[in-house]
Amino acid sequence: MRPLPTPSQAAPDAPRLLNQVRDKIRLKHYSIRTEQAYTDWVKRFVLFHKKRHPKNMGAGEVEQFLTHLAVAGKVSASTQNQAKSALLFLYRDVLSIDLPWLGEVATAKAGKRLPVVLTVQETLHLLERVTGTSGLIARLLYGSGMRVMEGVRLRVKDVDFERRELIVREGKGNKDRVTMLPQSLIEPLQQHLARVKGLHERDLEAGFGDVYLPFALARKYPAAGREWHWQYVFPATKRSIDPRSDVERRHHVSDQAVQRAVRQAARDANLNKPATPHTLRHSFATHLLQSGYDIRTVQELLGHKDVQTTMIYTHVLNRGGRGVVSPLDR
Repeated sequence: MRPLPTPSQAAPDAPRLLNQVRDKIRLKHYSIRTEQAYTDWVKRFVLFHKKRHPKNMGAGEVEQFLTHLAVAGKVSASTQNQAKSALLFLYRDVLSIDLPWLGEVATAKAGKRLPVVLTVQETLHLLERVTGTSGLIARLLYGSGMRVMEGVRLRVKDVDFERRELIVREGKGNKDRVTMLPQSLIEPLQQHLARVKGLHERDLEAGFGDVYLPFALARKYPAAGREWHWQYVFPATKRSIDPRSDVERRHHVSDQAVQRAVRQAARDANLNKPATPHTLRHSFATHLLQSGYDIRTVQELLGHKDVQTTMIYTHVLNRGGRGVVSPLDR
């Protein structure tokens, strides 16, 4: 069986095609992560079929590529479906080719999995071992139910200390929502922001201090990117080059740094569960339900579109309206 092509291999006509993909993704305001994932899948698809142009291929080649991913690559159903979504975007939105045949390509069926949830004691043991900025972010994720990317992308203007609220902008599904700011994090967060403000002022003195603004806000308000309230709550320690604009600026802290810190803390705490930052979100929801809060409130705080998504935490609790007692325990 032929090995999976690596992203580093480049086809002669790939840059032109990939630029078309990038332009269309940016036109639709998709995230940079979606851009990176879709362009990578398109590149792998072209290389897998020996650099043939997608216009000259169809359902057979798409299904052959997806089958190869499942059989040889042993990828998960969600990864296989992401590849299919990328190719659907390529044909429908970039190449403007009608795709009646793509509906016939089988979609991998992802199994239903229960989330990993920590007990309250396990959560405390983990949080005690995460320090610094990553520790503050981890506490914020557990205390508010935010996803890790929502946490690292938080802006100063979206933290309301008086109302004890956090406004999550452009969350999953491009939706805004309001969640809670834990009382115990108000003082540590205020001290952290005082240090961040000093860093921002030094950037301004050095001729920098401009932050990325979504959509066309930078053109509409040219000076807004240098204003304090637009800055990230958790900025990176070093400035970097924006991959889309080639402008040197200070981005937010990497989510991978938080991922590594939480995994290391789980090992240090000798937890027997594979804990990640998303585990803190699952634990937030479960612990609220254990405390007696209604499921609609938890749904709103998590930003779930359908309450059925939130219902998974009642399965974790193994309870309905009241706890179920095993007949053996009677």
